[in-house]
Amino acid sequence: MAETSETRYRVGGMDCASCATKIDTAVRRVAGVADVSVSVIAGTMTIRHDGSSDLKAIEKKVTGLGYSVSPFTGSTAPARDHGSHDHHDHGDHAGHDHEHEGHDHTGHDHAGHDHDHGETEIEGLHGHDHGPTTGPWWQSRKGRLTILSGAALVAAYAIGHLVPAIGSYAFIIAMLVGLVPIARRAVMAALSGTPFSIEMLMTIAAVGAVIINAGEEAATVVFLFLVGELLEGVAAGKARDSIQSLTALVPKNALLEDNGQTREVPAESLAVGAIIMVRPGDRISADGVIISGESAIDEAPVTGESTPVRKGVDAVVFAGTVNGDAVLRVRVTAAAADNTIARVVKLVEEAQESKAPTERFIDRFSRYYTPGVVVVAALVAAVPPLLFGGLWSEWIYKGLAILLIGCPCALVISTPAAIAASLSAGARRGLLMKGGAVLETLGKVTMVAFDKTGTLTEGKPQVTDIVCFGLSEAKVLSRAAVLEQGSSHPLALAILNRAKADGVPVPPAFELEALPGKGVSGKAGGETLDLLSPSAARERGALDGEKDARITDLNDEGKSVSVLLVDGVAAGLIAMRDEPREDAQAGLSTLKSAGVKAMMLTGDNKRTAAAVAGMLGIDWRGEMMPEDKQQVVGELKRQGFIVAKVGDGINDAPALAAADIGIAMGGGTDVALETADAAVLHGRVGDVARMIELSKRTMRNILQNITIALGLKAVFLVTTIAGITGLWPAILADTGATVLVTINALRLLRVEG
Repeated sequence: MAETSETRYRVGGMDCASCATKIDTAVRRVAGVADVSVSVIAGTMTIRHDGSSDLKAIEKKVTGLGYSVSPFTGSTAPARDHGSHDHHDHGDHAGHDHEHEGHDHTGHDHAGHDHDHGETEIEGLHGHDHGPTTGPWWQSRKGRLTILSGAALVAAYAIGHLVPAIGSYAFIIAMLVGLVPIARRAVMAALSGTPFSIEMLMTIAAVGAVIINAGEEAATVVFLFLVGELLEGVAAGKARDSIQSLTALVPKNALLEDNGQTREVPAESLAVGAIIMVRPGDRISADGVIISGESAIDEAPVTGESTPVRKGVDAVVFAGTVNGDAVLRVRVTAAAADNTIARVVKLVEEAQESKAPTERFIDRFSRYYTPGVVVVAALVAAVPPLLFGGLWSEWIYKGLAILLIGCPCALVISTPAAIAASLSAGARRGLLMKGGAVLETLGKVTMVAFDKTGTLTEGKPQVTDIVCFGLSEAKVLSRAAVLEQGSSHPLALAILNRAKADGVPVPPAFELEALPGKGVSGKAGGETLDLLSPSAARERGALDGEKDARITDLNDEGKSVSVLLVDGVAAGLIAMRDEPREDAQAGLSTLKSAGVKAMMLTGDNKRTAAAVAGMLGIDWRGEMMPEDKQQVVGELKRQGFIVAKVGDGINDAPALAAADIGIAMGGGTDVALETADAAVLHGRVGDVARMIELSKRTMRNILQNITIALGLKAVFLVTTIAGITGLWPAILADTGATVLVTINALRLLRVEG
């Protein structure tokens, strides 16, 4: 069996659902093509094919329909089997195998992609450049054609008033100005397997109108059709630009430290491990970790976070965010093609190529709907004159109007426009969803299973209690910090961070010695100091019943305890715990108010799990291995819950894959991000609730769009048969519905909250 490969193309001049359908149908007819996925909003096409496929023939098919096409660099890769992911129908998001490898996101403005490539030889054939990809609409070919058609229509009206005898011919010429490109597209689409295209319905209706001596209306209808397509293109361009504008956030240049000198280099040339300097007010040019300096980072351009976040050494920073008030030195952790913004753009583009269940249903429905409209129009035109003695001209006119009313453009675009807008809007807030199916399923979630460490909690312990026996709190903390200098252990870092935050002095220590499994000892200021585990302190006889009871109480609260001995005498206790994130309580409350239950699954001991769960008011399961988490997710699904699993580590990957929706938390491992269906890039618990709410808003928007599309058609169908409306109101109904649906979908770009 031949290996299936995947090739991605950038397609220019594609702005409506009709475009995608024609390209999809034409390419599927090429030998060796197994599957085609076309995204109008992303302007891309992905083909799954075997080695026998003629890629040049595929490109020729697309250019023959009047679109420019160019392959992504390194676009062919073996397709991967997604195993347990098949039930999500992501459009094989992972199967793209990072095909943007080598494709420079930061320097390559997709929104401004030059779509003239390959179009010179077919000038005038397509005429379907609905809206310009860059520059004002009137500079696009479609804009110029619409203006020319409108001018010809105005001229025809003037000639009709001045020389009535040739007025009808003037309108026919005005009609042909716009109709010839439309008719050419209709013929090419028919030859490629789409006989019932919108262009074909338009062509039949316009020619039929001329035959029954309604040339004036035919010319008006063609002009209105072109205006409608132009408006569709402008609206679709806004949705496309909303995500591509992210690429403009990353600066073109960076200040690279090299052999003690600083020099300016292109940001795209930065290698992982390079050290860059970021001045106050500059945008950070790469993902990285701060190695020196502390500053307020404005993450609003990427996350929408209104308040700058204070960050210091070892904190992670993202490309495109703005350094506030101090010089930072940053070690680069991701190349330009793989930084946070590039990954968001790539994943959203891939997600837009996969179709939601509702979208797939409407696609199937439209295949039967459009031929059905043609049959109904033919019956309306023929049955009354044949059986009831009606006037042929009157009923043919009504039949032609029904052809225009029946154009399915608004219906077909109703779902993908809303989904594309939501994916883009979510990405701008760090809510990344890998496809329409994921977006649709999120709104149905009834149970969210959270990991604890790094998801509901900060992922690093903090000092919570300092219990003193004779010394002050500051002195206990100072002596503990003395012993932990130079250690990278999480508990040691917690003590050092607390000492720094409290401004406690940390004098140098002497004769530091690690005591394996017990703690650390040393000398400072003439004192012998030990920081020990409770069991090691008991061995030294340093704990009495009262101190032991205090340690037990702290342990029951899920805290780890270290005992400080000064000259062999217990001087204090330091308790540490991985504390809940600041927004965890509020995020869980938001989920609860939305009717979604929550549970915590953790590998921590039951005492710690119970303490953290008690603070958050959440059900929990503790001491769980990765397979245990996966099993619990399966149990919840069998109980009838639609389960979302949220985690950030390798041990969460099996459960993420088993859940209806797997959500990776920001800063998580690559394995978690790859396995998950969605990602909360900025690690806020409340973002899970926002993601679910965005899904619900999207589904409401889709329902509104379908109602608009079908409702307007139903109204004008009745009024046309009743003789109240005619051809040009019919095309206004179709164009108006398409524009209304698109504008309604674009409302989703305004993310609430």
